[in-house]
Amino acid sequence: MDLIKKLWRARKLILVVLIPLSLLPLPLIHPTSEACCAYVLIVTAVYWVSEAVPLGAAALVPAFLYPLFGVLKSSEVAAEYCKDTTLLLMGVICLAASIEKWNLHKRIALRMVMIAGAKPGMLVLGFMCCTVFLSMWLSNTSTTAMVMPIAEAVLQQLISTGVADTQEDSETVEATEDDREENLEQNQLERLDSLYLFLSLFQTAISIPEPKKEKESKNSRYPTKRDHMICKCLSLSITYAATIGGLITITGTSTNLIFAEQFNNRYPDAKVINFGTWFIFSFPIAIIMLLLTWVWLHFLFLGCNFRETCSLSKKRKTRREMLSERKIHEEYIKLGPISYPEVVTGVFFILMTLLWFTREPGFVPGWTSLFEKKGYRTDATVSVLLGFLLFLIPARRPFSRAPRTPAGDSSAERDPDPMAPMITWKDFQNLMPWEIVILVGGGYALAAGCKVSGLSVWIGRQLEPMSGLPPWMVTLLACLLVSAVTEFASNPATLTVFLPILSALSETLQINPLHTLIPATMCVSFGVMLPVGNPPNAIVFSYGHVQISDMVKAGFGVNLIGVLVVMLAIMTWGVPLFNLTEYPDWAIARNFTGSL
Repeated sequence: MDLIKKLWRARKLILVVLIPLSLLPLPLIHPTSEACCAYVLIVTAVYWVSEAVPLGAAALVPAFLYPLFGVLKSSEVAAEYCKDTTLLLMGVICLAASIEKWNLHKRIALRMVMIAGAKPGMLVLGFMCCTVFLSMWLSNTSTTAMVMPIAEAVLQQLISTGVADTQEDSETVEATEDDREENLEQNQLERLDSLYLFLSLFQTAISIPEPKKEKESKNSRYPTKRDHMICKCLSLSITYAATIGGLITITGTSTNLIFAEQFNNRYPDAKVINFGTWFIFSFPIAIIMLLLTWVWLHFLFLGCNFRETCSLSKKRKTRREMLSERKIHEEYIKLGPISYPEVVTGVFFILMTLLWFTREPGFVPGWTSLFEKKGYRTDATVSVLLGFLLFLIPARRPFSRAPRTPAGDSSAERDPDPMAPMITWKDFQNLMPWEIVILVGGGYALAAGCKVSGLSVWIGRQLEPMSGLPPWMVTLLACLLVSAVTEFASNPATLTVFLPILSALSETLQINPLHTLIPATMCVSFGVMLPVGNPPNAIVFSYGHVQISDMVKAGFGVNLIGVLVVMLAIMTWGVPLFNLTEYPDWAIARNFTGSL
């Protein structure tokens, strides 16, 4: 037994050693470029899927194995680890650091929840909307980590006011303006309380068994089962909304960046994927998914009584709903009036979005047409420029006397320097996901090796038996496969492995590569059934409101909704947007150069 325990503890180290040794005969018996590249690809993929070593460390495997096996020169591999999307990510992180430092995200979230109200259904929808909006620009993990404490404060207020029984829970307060009507209602409630007291004494005297109430067990921290269901619904809605919001923009999640860079590297003549085209395609997907996911979670945890839980009328509110709204309002008041740094951050946020949209909108000339040389300016140019300016612009209002610290941030010390910038390098470094940068770079290196060695062409030839399938069937199979694998492996690693395979498959079947690559990129984000599926799931799970069975049951429905909506999008508005009915010239050129 001791030996088994020791082997189990060392299972990751054993896997790290055995996998390369067991696959070593592949490049030794078949010393070709394709076999050597396949060896590196398989070893890296196994390390990623098993997480035997950290993802960033596993992404460095091509950096030393490609030169050793003669697939790529060391300088060529090194060039793959820093691309245009790396600069794009760095600029976005600068803006995200300013948003988090000055609590603009908290102001947005609380304001949207105040608009939605404290009815359970509308409260969930309000949190989902603000989470989707924030996740468009921040990472899914950061968004969940920011919004979840706000939701937890609301839930704790809900639990603390839920000590009363079911009858008290259903008690309503008429929000009237006439004091006489309020006094009359209070007198009626007092009479009802007296009647309830009399009935309870009479019931005790004649020993009538008390009817069972829907309460949690004595060891539970929830007053009633309904309170527990509201906590589950709100917690899961935040992680799902963060995933949905990440689909909308190229910078919303790392998998979108991986797709954009690998696609542009493989098809440099395409010029069809940019911030604008991606947003136009994905925004309707996110809206449909948001509404259907909300309906699914409401049905699963709160039931079908939408009229009771989603009423917008402010005339009738339960006592706990009024207290919850008061708690949310108090949290918003603590932020104080909007500060100068928040205004600057908001302006930069809007400016970056407008410059991304108007760079090359397609239907009209963009601002890049003002320059003589074409193709030099990308979305990364805008992002890095505005991010750089945040290091220069002072955080204090010009000619002001007192410095302003982030509202609600007790750890923030007042800086005596009147020219202290909006963000510092430490602020940027705290948010910069260097592991994701190296992971993305490792994916680029693997894709470059597959292209140079001819492995992608060989894989395409092996997939020729699938040529009889219609394009929508190929896309559906790819979506189902990717969404299943990503439940157990990291999203970036899964997409990095599948992108070259799906590209080769599309070229072999003579269908537009975007027909399979875009749906697969979106479906790889639907790892929502387990805590290990993605970091937002783990954050929500750590709060203790949900169990794995809840995540599996709710996540299965969300996963199914996501795949169906993505298939609907690629078969309808995606066709004219990306011209999916024709095999494009840029894919033909890629096939021709790859076969030379």
